[in-house]
Amino acid sequence: MNAPRIAEVSRQTAETQITVKLNLDGTGRATLASGIGFFDHMLDQIARHGLIDLDIHCQGDLHIDGHHTVEDVGITLGQAVAKAVGDKKGIRRYGHAYVPLDEALSRVVIDFSGRPGLHFEVPFTSGMVGAFDTQLAYEFFQGFANHAGVTLHIDNLRGINAHHQAETVFKAFARALRAALELDPRSAGVIPSTKGSL
Repeated sequence: MNAPRIAEVSRQTAETQITVKLNLDGTGRATLASGIGFFDHMLDQIARHGLIDLDIHCQGDLHIDGHHTVEDVGITLGQAVAKAVGDKKGIRRYGHAYVPLDEALSRVVIDFSGRPGLHFEVPFTSGMVGAFDTQLAYEFFQGFANHAGVTLHIDNLRGINAHHQAETVFKAFARALRAALELDPRSAGVIPSTKGSL
C-alpha cells in the first residue's frame, strides 16, 4: 500500500497569506478562494482534470493588483506538490497533453526532473479575462515550476478568445500533471532516472 500523497503548505509574506492543502490521488474536489474569480476557475481546472483534491485560500493585496496573489499561489502550490510527491519513486515522471476548447488548442509537457525550467508561448489576444490579468499566467507557472522542481513547456497553438486560450492551457497542464504523477505499477518503488535520483 502506497503512503498517502498529501501535503499542506502555508506561505506568509507582507503581500499574501496562503494555505494550500492537496491530495495527489484525489477525485478532483476543490475549495478555492483566491479573491480573483477567473483564477479560481482556472485552479478548479487543475483539480478536476488533474484529479487532485485541492484547497487553496489566499488573502492577497488585491487593492494593488493580482500579481502577488497569482504568483504566490503558484509558488505555494509548487511547494505542496513537491512535498506530496516526495522522492518520486514509482511515478511516470513525464506527462503531456493537448486540450482543445472550441477554436483554441494548447499543449503542455512536464518533466519532474528536479530541474526548474519554463518555456511559455501563449499569445493572449486580450490583456484581461474578468479580473484576471493574462500576463499573470506566466507568473503562476514560473512560480510553480521553480518550487515543484519541474521542467514545463506550455504552448497555445491557436486561439482567438483569451478565455478559451487560458482554459486550454490550465486544462492541458492538469492533464499533463496527472499523467506525470501517476504511479506506474511496472516501476513500483523505482526512481525514474538513470542517475538514481531526481
